[in-house]
Amino acid sequence: MIRRCTWYGLAALVLAQIGYPLTGGGARAALTAATVVLGFALSTGHAALTRGPRVAGVLVLVTTGGGLLVEAAGVATGVPFGGYAYTGTLGPEVAGVPFVIPLAWTWMAWPAWLVAARLTRHPAARVAVAAAALAAWDVFLDPQMVAEGYWTWTDPTPALPGVDGVPLGNYAGWLLVALAMMALFAALAGDRATGPGPDDAPMYALYLWTYASSVLAHAVFLGLPASAAWGALAMGVVAIPLARSLSPRRVRA
Repeated sequence: MIRRCTWYGLAALVLAQIGYPLTGGGARAALTAATVVLGFALSTGHAALTRGPRVAGVLVLVTTGGGLLVEAAGVATGVPFGGYAYTGTLGPEVAGVPFVIPLAWTWMAWPAWLVAARLTRHPAARVAVAAAALAAWDVFLDPQMVAEGYWTWTDPTPALPGVDGVPLGNYAGWLLVALAMMALFAALAGDRATGPGPDDAPMYALYLWTYASSVLAHAVFLGLPASAAWGALAMGVVAIPLARSLSPRRVRA
């Protein structure tokens, strides 16, 4: 039952994401916000159903609450991502941060954590892999959102070759924040959140779908070939080992 509910939620999320390149303007911004809410509900719901409400509560506290704090600090001071500002197109804001932005941290933090739990059992390595899995997502996310005009950078240099508009320091900031979040989550969540579970397949699928669909969307539909390539490299560091671990040959072994 748990797995079925999560698969249904993932299907709804996939349908919403497929609609992204088919819309534009205000409709695309509204669909973006709705997609984030769906992703947040999917991840927190799965956490609650498979690990219990306490783990889900810690997830929200660390990643949603922490995401709001770090984004508000970033908008106000430029630390730790660099100077940037939201353009008011993503809906209601708190402290200069659209309400949906902290939800996005949670949306991808949970599958990133579960992917790391599958790939390694060592506590420190799990935190590091989970942080890399989360931070790599931004190599797709930031170029796409900047191209859409949802936020702008004060000084977007130096940048990745071919990816204008997003400074390199932003990605370093994401990795540092992701490390802090995952370490805090590991410390607070307890043993129930440390290992893979029998109903985690939908979250693995979410991570792999995010990877493959982002490469395709950037390369084909959004006119962002450079971020497609850089994102494929960055997120592939985790997504490819995950896919290999799920192959029938590896499972039988």
